[in-house]
Amino acid sequence: MRTGSVSILGAAVWNGEQFVDRDLHIVDGAVSERGEAGAATIDGRGRWLIPGLIDAHFHAYATSQDGFEDERGPLSFAAINGTRRLHAALRRGFTTVRDVAGGDIGLARAIDADLFSSPRYLFTGPALSQTGGHGDPRSAHIDLCFAHGHLSEIVDGVDPLRVAVRNRLRTGAHAIKLMASGGVFSLTDPIRVPQYSADELRAVVDEATRRGSYVAAHAYSSEAVQHAIDNGVRSIEHGNLIDAATAANMAAAGAYLVPTLAAYDAMDRRGAGIGLNAVSLAKNAEVLSHGQEAVRLAHAAGVRVGFGTDLMGELEDDQLCGVRLQIEAAGAAETLRSMTTVNAALIRDPRAGHLDAGAYGDAVLLSADPLTEPSALWEQDARTVVIRGGIAVD
Repeated sequence: MRTGSVSILGAAVWNGEQFVDRDLHIVDGAVSERGEAGAATIDGRGRWLIPGLIDAHFHAYATSQDGFEDERGPLSFAAINGTRRLHAALRRGFTTVRDVAGGDIGLARAIDADLFSSPRYLFTGPALSQTGGHGDPRSAHIDLCFAHGHLSEIVDGVDPLRVAVRNRLRTGAHAIKLMASGGVFSLTDPIRVPQYSADELRAVVDEATRRGSYVAAHAYSSEAVQHAIDNGVRSIEHGNLIDAATAANMAAAGAYLVPTLAAYDAMDRRGAGIGLNAVSLAKNAEVLSHGQEAVRLAHAAGVRVGFGTDLMGELEDDQLCGVRLQIEAAGAAETLRSMTTVNAALIRDPRAGHLDAGAYGDAVLLSADPLTEPSALWEQDARTVVIRGGIAVD
């Protein structure tokens, strides 16, 4: 992976709590105490510098709003389209993404080999789903075999789940994703009902934990979230329908919440126009109105709240809308921390999410102070320069 050296001079640099005027030096792709002689310089005076952002709920292979197209369409198309989606995310300032439900070692190798410009890329491989769960794309009246696709795999039972987890970790998965409640996109599962038995969840968590990894669970309702954290799940994706008591239990368990507010807003505004089915539109309406309140409840309870987007198909260009929506719920400073230090702790990467010495040389130079003008965090035009590994992004 290519790296570079650059010095950004005179900018106000985010330190996790406030902006401090200082020069920032990146040498061979990492933040350094001193600059490199002859390195390029960027005039940062009158600008605000933040760490590269992290989207902890991304889908490189989500090519459409149709479940079967996403799952069983040509993988070559999904991968090539995924390179475009990743490069677009990078240009928006997301220098790291966690792909939860999809991705594979081949895409990761292409990024490591610099075959295209991309954020740092962590993948889970296909999410694990029970039969009739959120990862099962079949409608009730369709008699069709479906075992696995690019985004999900149906695996039932303790022993088959252990094998599936081991195989994902063998092939480079960062974490394990499973479906622990119904979902918007799936057609036969009620949103609130927990999925997988306690024994099944514990088997997945046990396998992941012994390998130094962790489990991320799709879950909306208090019942499903409680079921997940009771059995060791570390990262709760979505969580729109949690109540205050469940939020408190999440905090006590040390679980993270990764809200994905962009997805529901985008499906509400644009879903019908691009062919999203009536079942999914109705489910989306149920969770849409609760998403921001769930973020507020989680913060009030002391839950570590990250940031994700979960955008499928052509909705991916609403990625920055998710920043605006989370700022409306939690404020600019908290949302900036969610996209940097909190998500970095979630993915267990001490070099991400900050600009101290030794950090990745990933940064975004803004034209306005995001604490007083929060729109600087969600407006594409406010990004003066995006730097990844010491190299400015084209």
